[in-house]
Amino acid sequence: MPALLRHWTAAVPVTALVALGLAWGRELGPVLVTVVALLLAGAVLAAVHHAEVVAHRVGEPFGSLILAVAVTVIEVGLIVTLMASGGSEASVLARDTVFAAVMITLNGIVGLSLLVGARKHGILAFNAEGTGGALATVATLATLALVLPTFTTSRSGPEFSPTQLAFAAVASLMLWGMFVLTQTVRHRDFFLPVTLEGELVDPHEEHAAPPTNRAAAISLGLLVVALVGVVGLAKLESPAIESGVKGAGLPQSFVGVVIALLVLLPETLAATNAALRNRIQISLNLALGSAMASIGLTIPAIAVASIWLDGPLTLGLGATQMVLLGLTVVVSVLTVVPGRATRLQGGVHLVLLAGFLFLAIAP
Repeated sequence: MPALLRHWTAAVPVTALVALGLAWGRELGPVLVTVVALLLAGAVLAAVHHAEVVAHRVGEPFGSLILAVAVTVIEVGLIVTLMASGGSEASVLARDTVFAAVMITLNGIVGLSLLVGARKHGILAFNAEGTGGALATVATLATLALVLPTFTTSRSGPEFSPTQLAFAAVASLMLWGMFVLTQTVRHRDFFLPVTLEGELVDPHEEHAAPPTNRAAAISLGLLVVALVGVVGLAKLESPAIESGVKGAGLPQSFVGVVIALLVLLPETLAATNAALRNRIQISLNLALGSAMASIGLTIPAIAVASIWLDGPLTLGLGATQMVLLGLTVVVSVLTVVPGRATRLQGGVHLVLLAGFLFLAIAP
C-alpha cells in the first residue's frame, strides 16, 4: 500500500478529495480555480486507470457496469444538491443534465470510440444482439422520462403529475434492473467482445496478467474517491463556469452541458482506450450503460427527492431536443443492426453531437 500511495493515480484522488474538503463552501479566486481545474483533470485520468484495473480483474461486462453505475450515482447526488440550492434554473436542471448525458454518451462516446477504433483497426465488430437490446432500453427510458411529460395533460407544463412521476420512476428502475440481470447473468455472452467472424474474443489474449484481488479492491476504493473528487470539484468549478457562460452571452442551460461533459470524462477516456485495443464492445457497453443508468437511476432519485424539494420539476423536452433525440435513436439503430461499423458511423455520431452542442449554445 505505501508503494501504491506513492503512485500518482493514488495520490491525485486523495489530494483532490482533501482539496474538495478544504475548498467546499468557499469562494475561489483565480489561482484556486486553476488549481482545482488541474486536480479535476488529474482525478479524471486516475478514475480511468482504476476503472480499467477493476475491469481487468472482474472481466466484462462487470467492469463497464461498475464504472457506469459509479459515475451515475455520484451524478445523481450532484443534481439533487444543485436542485436543493434552488434558483431559476433548478426546475429544468434534471432534464437538461440527463438529456445532455444521453446525447454525450450515444453520440460523443460512441462516435469517438468508433472513429478512433476504425482508424486503427479498420472494420469494427460487436455483438448486435446485446448492443441492440441495450439501445432499445435506452430509447424506451428516454421516451418515458423525457418525451412523454411534454404531451401529458394532468399538469399545464411539461411536467408529470405525482402519480405519473411515480410510475415513470418505478418503470425506469425495473427496466434498468432487467437489463443489468440480462447483461451480467442471463445473456452475458451478448456483451463480450467478438471477432469479425462473430467468435467471442479469448479473454486470455490480453497481454497483462489480471491484478490480484487486493490490488483490485484498492483500485475500486480509489475509483470511488476519484469519482467523488471529479463531481465535487466540478461543482466547485461551476460558479466559474457560470460566470464564463454568462460573460460569453451563452444560455444558462449550457452550464449543465459543461458539467455533464466533465462528469462523463472518465467513461469517455475508458471507452476510447478500449476502442484503441479493438474492444469496441466494451466501449459500447460503457456508452449505452451510462446512458441507461443516467435515466434509470436519476429519475427515481429525483422522484423521491421531489417530495422535499420546492418548486416544479420540468422533465419534458422541447421540440428541438426531441428531434435531436429521435434522430440519434434512428442513427444508433442503423449503426447497431449490422454488428459492424467503420469510421463513417463514428463521424455521423460526432456530427450529431456537434449539432447538439451548437444548438445548446445557439438555441
